Amino acid sequence: MKITTAGSLGNVSQPLVRLLIAAGHDVTVISSNADKQSAIEALGAKAAIGSISDAGFLTRAFTGADAVYTMTPPAMGQNIVENIAKAGEAYAEAIKTSGVKRVVMLSSIGADVAEGTGPVKGVYEVEQIFRKLHGVNVTFVRAGNFYYNFLRDIPMIKKDHILGSNYRGDDKLLLAHPYDIAAAIADELQREGNDIDVRYMISDISTGNEVAAVLGKAIGEPRLRWVAFEDEQWRQGLLAAGLPAELAGLLTEMGQGMKAGLLTRDFLSSGAAVTGKIKLEDFAEEFRRKF
Repeated sequence: MKITTAGSLGNVSQPLVRLLIAAGHDVTVISSNADKQSAIEALGAKAAIGSISDAGFLTRAFTGADAVYTMTPPAMGQNIVENIAKAGEAYAEAIKTSGVKRVVMLSSIGADVAEGTGPVKGVYEVEQIFRKLHGVNVTFVRAGNFYYNFLRDIPMIKKDHILGSNYRGDDKLLLAHPYDIAAAIADELQREGNDIDVRYMISDISTGNEVAAVLGKAIGEPRLRWVAFEDEQWRQGLLAAGLPAELAGLLTEMGQGMKAGLLTRDFLSSGAAVTGKIKLEDFAEEFRRKF
């Protein structure tokens, strides 16, 4: 098969490309960074350098492909939600113009909800855009919160010996490892698909308290505890860490959505299964090495 993948060589895309190459597929990798071309080619793939907001470029990258993988970064400059939606429109135009019939999109838990989920609102918009495609088999792979997001908390752990966010320590967290996500996407790209499908990719279900306990044990800090910050306190902390005001506000809103159960409701109510292989305890060893 000829498969075009977005996401350059990111946390999901790199293992995805490796899996597809190993399966014998002809892979083209989209990247906005020309410096990535040699690394892409070293994996045995072709590089297509351009912007995912450019429908003309995407059309050229998609033409002749049997299947395409699409994704949008969680932060796309200013007007984040709007820019994510615009990238979705460019993808949709390219899919229609190129004649691609199989699309797999990296989506997110909470993408069934229109409001109250922070940057995931942009992913909701892209799902709605893709649902209007005709004659295309689309699968939304709704992934849980990346384990790797906890790596960003290492400075807080080292400085204050705490872990936390603006949701409670006993709120349920749907977690996912990028390798599990990549495996699910690779599987779907090699399937024909069936009109519009949703596939959840969750590696483990935990809580903030449990995450703190497991990671604390791994790094030799058994007293590491989860702290539920007030919304404004959390937002100010994100600003102090150097995040732009818009992104800090959206991430604070996403935490509120976590607390309200907006991001977990559909998965938990639909009876979807935990299918990932990499559990929290497995990630804890990765975390220890990074720590």
